[in-house]
Amino acid sequence: MKVLVTSPYNEGGLKELNQHVGETVYRPWKDNGRAFNEDELIQLLKDSEADALITEHDHVTEKVIQSFPDLKFIGVCRGTPSNVSIKEASAHRIPVFYTPARNAQAVAELFVANVITFLRDTLFANEWLKAGKWDEGAHTSYLIFKGNELAGKKVGFVGFGAIGQLIASMIVSYPCEISYYDPYVKAEDFPLYQKQSLEEVFANNDIVSVHLPVTEETKGLISRELFSVMKPDALFVNTARAVVVDRNALLEVIEQKKIKGAILDVFDHEPPDELDYRLIRAKNVLATPHIAGATHEVEDHHVRIMNETLVNWLSKGIINERRIANRQILVNA
Repeated sequence: MKVLVTSPYNEGGLKELNQHVGETVYRPWKDNGRAFNEDELIQLLKDSEADALITEHDHVTEKVIQSFPDLKFIGVCRGTPSNVSIKEASAHRIPVFYTPARNAQAVAELFVANVITFLRDTLFANEWLKAGKWDEGAHTSYLIFKGNELAGKKVGFVGFGAIGQLIASMIVSYPCEISYYDPYVKAEDFPLYQKQSLEEVFANNDIVSVHLPVTEETKGLISRELFSVMKPDALFVNTARAVVVDRNALLEVIEQKKIKGAILDVFDHEPPDELDYRLIRAKNVLATPHIAGATHEVEDHHVRIMNETLVNWLSKGIINERRIANRQILVNA
């Protein structure tokens, strides 16, 4: 078959696709400067005469799928295939593959880096030093920037999938006391950690970190009531999706300093709107522009996961299985 690849793909990955899947036509969205919209993607599929698609951020809408109802598969190099109309793909019996945990290492490392940076006031200390303010005595900085250690903190996770589990494995030896809320995870699977209710995670922990997908049940799940039970010196972290958090409630506890602060990588509007910038510019917020999963290695990870999945699927001829080698396939059989 011929595969249109619009996701970033390394040379080795493309070579492997050519060997095991079929001829590739490589048109990465990065060369376009943005994701391809539905009309652009339709034209690319038409021009390439592709039988299958591997994408990352492009808009694989109902219109795209209806225009190419005989696609052999759609591969999505993301943790969730949220840019694809799964309903329409299923209606045409087109398997949709994706790459769970491709960015787990990247997000986990940034969590550790940013939490320690926040607790130690590293950014403010750097700005203070560059501004030439170290002229008041040798011990001034020691007194001004005395921070806190991550060791000994109680850390609670809201959502305990691949990323939460990886972070927990990194920080448990600091040591940190780990708890989590996740109705889909069994307590016996993680005997070293404590499974708690959502309210308990917010009330009992020094650091609360959100790792939720966007679903109807998670939208707005992190509410004013949950923020109200947090410790006054607690830290809130969201590297998942902004829509799972009540933004007004978060802004309230940040501006009124009802909690120690927040570390945020995602926002209701990207680029941010005025309300987002109020959060971003707050002194007790460490904000980054949705880069938790932005490493060069992430692209290598998604290539490896996608290729392993496709090769496995093709070699075994499996179409109706829900799981293949611990990778996900979405299809209505």
